[in-house]
Amino acid sequence: MRKLLVCASLLGSMITFAQESDTIKSNEIDEVVVTGYITKDSQSANKMPLKDIENPQVYNTVNKNVIKEQVVTNFNDALKNITGIARLWESTGRGNDGGEYYSMRGFSLQPNLINGMPAFNNGTLDPAGIEVIEAIKGPSGTLYGGSVISYGGLLNVVTKKPYNHFGGEVGYVTGTYGLNRVSADVNTPVGKNLYARVNAAYQKQNSFQDAGYSESIYVNPSIKYVVNNRLTFFVNTEIKKSDAANAPMIFLSRYSPLSFNSIDLFEQNYKNSYTSNDLSIKNSSFNIQAQAQYKISDNWTSSTIVSRGNTKTDGYNHYLWDSSNGNEFTRFISKLGGETNTTAIQQNFVGNFNIGSVKNKLLFGLDYFQREFLLGGTGWAGFGTISLVNQSDTNAGMLNKGAVDNALATTSQAIGSMETKIYSAYVSDVVNILPNLSAMLSLRMDHFTGNPTAYAVEKSKNTTTFSPKLGLVYQPIQDKLSIFANYMNGFQNVEPVENTDLNGNKSFVYFDPEHANQWEVGTKASLIKDKLSITASYYNILVKDKVMADPTNPLASIQGGEVESKGFEISVVGSPVVGLNVIAGFSQNISEVTVGDPTYVGYRPEEAGPRNIFNFWANYKVQDGVLRNVGIGFGANSASNLYTLNRAGIGTFTIPSYAIFNTALSYNEDKYSVILKLDNIANKKYYSGWSTVTPQRLRTLSLSLNYKF
Repeated sequence: MRKLLVCASLLGSMITFAQESDTIKSNEIDEVVVTGYITKDSQSANKMPLKDIENPQVYNTVNKNVIKEQVVTNFNDALKNITGIARLWESTGRGNDGGEYYSMRGFSLQPNLINGMPAFNNGTLDPAGIEVIEAIKGPSGTLYGGSVISYGGLLNVVTKKPYNHFGGEVGYVTGTYGLNRVSADVNTPVGKNLYARVNAAYQKQNSFQDAGYSESIYVNPSIKYVVNNRLTFFVNTEIKKSDAANAPMIFLSRYSPLSFNSIDLFEQNYKNSYTSNDLSIKNSSFNIQAQAQYKISDNWTSSTIVSRGNTKTDGYNHYLWDSSNGNEFTRFISKLGGETNTTAIQQNFVGNFNIGSVKNKLLFGLDYFQREFLLGGTGWAGFGTISLVNQSDTNAGMLNKGAVDNALATTSQAIGSMETKIYSAYVSDVVNILPNLSAMLSLRMDHFTGNPTAYAVEKSKNTTTFSPKLGLVYQPIQDKLSIFANYMNGFQNVEPVENTDLNGNKSFVYFDPEHANQWEVGTKASLIKDKLSITASYYNILVKDKVMADPTNPLASIQGGEVESKGFEISVVGSPVVGLNVIAGFSQNISEVTVGDPTYVGYRPEEAGPRNIFNFWANYKVQDGVLRNVGIGFGANSASNLYTLNRAGIGTFTIPSYAIFNTALSYNEDKYSVILKLDNIANKKYYSGWSTVTPQRLRTLSLSLNYKF
């Protein structure tokens, strides 16, 4: 904490001694340059300005142009443009981790970063305030720690920033299943060197099933104040409130041999929601970030960021649990309550200097993160059975608040709170050994205290962890072609486990953090005058020190499990010819539990997602003639088989592969646009899952109307 106070004192000194300048520069904080589909030179992957081609790490982006062109009204549809990512779970709305879960490079993750800072949510993210979505690949613990990353990577949302003139856009989207969405983006100067921008959206849509809906309102005000040519302040606030009746997740039995061997019964019940619109859950989220960026000298900059977040949950959550008889599921239901509060402070210094003739670009940062989770609500109650064979629900007529509240009246839920505090320091140096050869050397020191997860019943030992990162980049053709290699580390703190020894004695056992180490090699190319970008790489991730069952004692756990995940990815994005925009990707991931509980050894982890994933979207806008400004788009998303349940003694349940096709027809003028989008053209039935089977949305038609001013 003393270090953080020193940083705050330093920032105060910077403000005091900042000199007014005759020439005011309104540079953007965390500026991203968007050209068509290409988002150039993101700083988030390494927290310093590096061109993509000189960056030894792989990242994919989806920017606001893609979001608008594809009439994206939910976060999941935007991520369908990122190579190698698939949704595992839809949002449950439950406290702490009720947001959507995805799989990337064989590991589950959630979108928990906004502008590079922790920002948790229990629902879904609204696309209205998004400038760019960044999928930063690999275990990025060195610069981001272990609390917000996955070993497969992380998802960071860069929000829209104020600019220095009046402008904006309003839009309306209507479509299938009662979709109505109104959005607005207004930017204006409000004083000398002070600019404000507000993005907002209201959306309501019904489910494609027989019940269910979602309704939300989102507001994202932000301001930028340019004090002078050295000092700029930026404040970003996001507020979202949502109300949704979600279909219960359908869990296959994790503890008994599978009694299902085919998707047929689920297809027959595809449109059955097993819920009612009376059983809704409310989620609210609030996040505020304040940043001061100061130019210390021509070669050094300082960035100080403070963020505060709050999420709340209040409402009904239910799931269906396999009765292991090849037919029935039992419904379990609860009325959830909970609140998560986060505080994060980050200080970064970035500078350029020479050691002799060798150029260096240095990052030094300090990080503080605190999370508190307050648990509330009722316990769980059984509430009827569902038959897939007979398509019946014993409590179908009782899915209302009154009947459910009566069933929950005798249950109880322990009320409590869990807290995590993490203090970190990190350094990263990019050394230009030769004009076309650079090396990155990075290290993080992370000190953890408190509960590693929101549901840990016991605090962990205070733990200090070191996380290194190395990278090499060689450019055979300067700024056009690079060959790169990296070694990256990620880590996660593990909650204690209560073990019972062979004499029946119980005790809590504390574990060291588990670690993931990745090595990766690949190439990046910037072609056709930087209008087309191609990235291809091969990676290998080995996770060690995973907690596993003790083979000598079924009532105890020990540390020592291992998981290996390796694969190949290729991404293409850009505008190879005038009027044509393309985004495409293919990934293949091979994951296996190599050491650990015999139940899992030799099996593909259930969080690993499909082995092969393909995404494609192309849009062509006619440049001349009577059809000038008419655009046509076509896209596809496909995935191979998914092993949603996969373990010894239980069996393997396979969700079939799928291919989904989409198209769009548009007319675009400078001031307005009209877009007609058709998703899932063939009305294909397909599923996601993570020990679950979840039907996905059927054919939808959307009409988008937009006006710029």
